[in-house]
Amino acid sequence: MIYQTFAQLYDQLFDSDMYKKWEKFTLANIKQKDCNLLDLAGGSGRLAVLLAKDGINVTVADFSDEMLSLANQHSVENNVSMQLIETDMRDLSGLEKYDVITCYADSLCYLDNENDLLQVFSEVANHLEEDGIFLFDVITPYQTDDVYPGFMYNYQDDDHERAFMWQSYADDDVAHGVIHDLTFFNRIEDGKYNRLSEIHYEKAYELPVIKSLLTQAGFTSIKVGSDFSLEMKDKNATRWFFKCQK
Repeated sequence: MIYQTFAQLYDQLFDSDMYKKWEKFTLANIKQKDCNLLDLAGGSGRLAVLLAKDGINVTVADFSDEMLSLANQHSVENNVSMQLIETDMRDLSGLEKYDVITCYADSLCYLDNENDLLQVFSEVANHLEEDGIFLFDVITPYQTDDVYPGFMYNYQDDDHERAFMWQSYADDDVAHGVIHDLTFFNRIEDGKYNRLSEIHYEKAYELPVIKSLLTQAGFTSIKVGSDFSLEMKDKNATRWFFKCQK
């Protein structure tokens, strides 16, 4: 198979076990499976497919029409139904209210600043039912400041059809900022390789800042933990998990 786009390559190489962990975390923190759930920045719909199989009525919202095309493909392949919406998470106008809204894979860390983060939190609060639940995760300052700088990961499949290079650097211009340099090499018909490259920028926030923004957005119950739980299991956690209600 020849992969044409960055979205397809990312979808193929992403660790599928992570989706199962997000599925388990979601199911453990909702009141019932018979609910309407909005998965913000749901990407290729891998998590949404799992949740739909669990009996949840899932809507996937993403900024990328390319990712949503993949989500549609996965829903057809798995014989599940889900609604797909192309939108910026900072503006959910026109969407209905949901029992549960999720946002995983540190998607919130791709926002530019605290104002954008507050805007998303406010949009989520406005689109939750009265007793609705907001579940999300973010990478921590420990991840951006200590783990990522100098990080490198290389991958090549057994048939030498695909290769992937990932390098991360500290972003000296942004507090708790990190830069990811991602490059894919795909073998084409003549034996040569097609190169696709993207630069990703992420930013982490201190925990008190996140809690303050959630409070400003109208959330009164804020629970946070690590390791796909609501218990703070590690003082040097690389990812925080949140369950919030108004």
